[in-house]
Amino acid sequence: MKQKIYFPVIELEWSDYYSFNELLKDARSGGIKVPNEPGVYEVIDKNGEVLHIGRASNLRMRVKQGLVKGKTPHSTRKRMLKNGVIFNNLKVRWAITQWPNSVEEYLHKKYKEKYGKLPKYTKVT
Repeated sequence: MKQKIYFPVIELEWSDYYSFNELLKDARSGGIKVPNEPGVYEVIDKNGEVLHIGRASNLRMRVKQGLVKGKTPHSTRKRMLKNGVIFNNLKVRWAITQWPNSVEEYLHKKYKEKYGKLPKYTKVT
């Protein structure tokens, strides 16, 4: 039996791009405040090449603690460190969504259609 499921239209409101150095500062000290909400994020290098597209149930924990500071290192950060990526050259942006899995999958699909592969540090969804 086939069942149709309809999803609402999802509109993303992306943040500006922030450098890893800007995100290192604590929000209480005038740094960037990353929301404690589910969403998707994108990491680019100084040339604008997308290195990673990911999702998170808590953007602040993933972006600030996992990617930037590495207190609870995310596997993407580990792979970047292993390959000698210079973190000062990276920028991150994010968008809040209640459907991070679906949005991440869509972003991967669009990227793959355009470039024929996933971003360098993105695992298959």
